[in-house]
Amino acid sequence: MPQGKPEYVPSDGLTTRERRNRPLVMVHTGPGKGKSTAAFGLALRAWNQGWPIGVFQFVKSAKWRIGEENALLALGRLHAETGEGGPVSWAKMGEGWSWIQRPGTEADHEADAREGWEQIKRDLAAETYRLYVLDEFTYPMKWGWVDVGDVVAALRDRPGNQHVVITGRDADPRLVEAADLVTEMGKVRHPMDRGQKGQKGIEW
Repeated sequence: MPQGKPEYVPSDGLTTRERRNRPLVMVHTGPGKGKSTAAFGLALRAWNQGWPIGVFQFVKSAKWRIGEENALLALGRLHAETGEGGPVSWAKMGEGWSWIQRPGTEADHEADAREGWEQIKRDLAAETYRLYVLDEFTYPMKWGWVDVGDVVAALRDRPGNQHVVITGRDADPRLVEAADLVTEMGKVRHPMDRGQKGQKGIEW
């Protein structure tokens, strides 16, 4: 098992423990499958540590109940009943998938996205959660619905020990520069290349 020893130790005056426990901004981007899946894997680890988790899902339809949502909300109920793990909150910011025509008007979706981001800023200021999953949040920034500079500033200035993971393709270079961890998921092969659509248990 790799020991995870850093190759570089900065002269920042922090102890090893202080440096190790700094809150992170993480970005999962790229054209490959698995960006959200990896973020929800982080959420499972956070739940196991007893952390409060806030999931904010952008652009995916509010009518869809994806598997991760059902599983994490069930874990949230388990926490409420037994005290095991941590509390889970799940919010959806609009309708429609990012790669097909969305119902409603673009103005409606932009307003939903903006209000979602304003709520996240309020939660960051209040230190509501220990882990924030901002799923598909790169798209509102790409479309100009949410100001990238505002996002970077709010994440940079967030108080306490709050971790944030953002998923979606085409992450803005300013967000990438501000992040502590960036993973780009590339596509080598995908079933859709052979005309096979998504299926239960794999995509949802």
